[in-house]
Amino acid sequence: MPTKAGQAGRDQGAGRPATQRPLTLSAANAYIQRTIWGQLMTDFTLARRNMVDGQLRPNRVTSAPLLAAIGELPRERFLSDALRSVAYSDEDVPLGNGRFLMEPMVLARLIQTLQPRADDRALVVASGRGYGAALLARLVKSVVAVESDPKLAGSADQTIKELGVGNVTRVAGKLEDGAPGTAPYDVILIEGAVRQIPQAILDQLAEGGRLATVLAGLPGALGVAQLVLKQGGVTSGRPLFDAGTPALPGFAPPPRFTF
Repeated sequence: MPTKAGQAGRDQGAGRPATQRPLTLSAANAYIQRTIWGQLMTDFTLARRNMVDGQLRPNRVTSAPLLAAIGELPRERFLSDALRSVAYSDEDVPLGNGRFLMEPMVLARLIQTLQPRADDRALVVASGRGYGAALLARLVKSVVAVESDPKLAGSADQTIKELGVGNVTRVAGKLEDGAPGTAPYDVILIEGAVRQIPQAILDQLAEGGRLATVLAGLPGALGVAQLVLKQGGVTSGRPLFDAGTPALPGFAPPPRFTF
């Protein structure tokens, strides 16, 4: 559904954080068809087109190259067989161990905000099963994808190879460390909500670089999508829109020193 205007000039996201909303399964039934042999199958091409027209375009996703990339990339391939039928629902899809595939609208708006260019070098933090990295790879020169979960990373490697995406390099390591070995990056996408953006990741932005993520709210509250720019060696951020994106593990702010 289209988002509504929120407070303080931001757009209103979903009414409750994703971790408090049940995953919507009913929408997928609209794309289930029976073959001539009587078997049931999901028309993912139709589901993908309807996601673009029904979720993204009405919610200010207007970039033609981005919409084209989303329309071509099979999102269902980045999920297990049991979850492929909900690949195009307007929800964060659980991947296990507290990780999620980001809601299509939120991910699309974050990538659009980054204004990716064909000669950009990109970093995706918490790349999960690889959908965001593969999507961004269609818009930039190269992508470094950081993932700490071996199972998710293995699935991502397999899917990216099967789809012939040749400009994504995966790095195993702590999400909050980023990938300093191949920094700096023109664009950085943190694919999930964080309580605080680590300085180590901010330091990996190139001059003129852009970073997008969701800053997690307090428990039970919506988070806020954030764009960070680096100009003159200084990073500054601004809020974009409200989002119920689940928080990533490992990004808790450091404890304050008290006497």
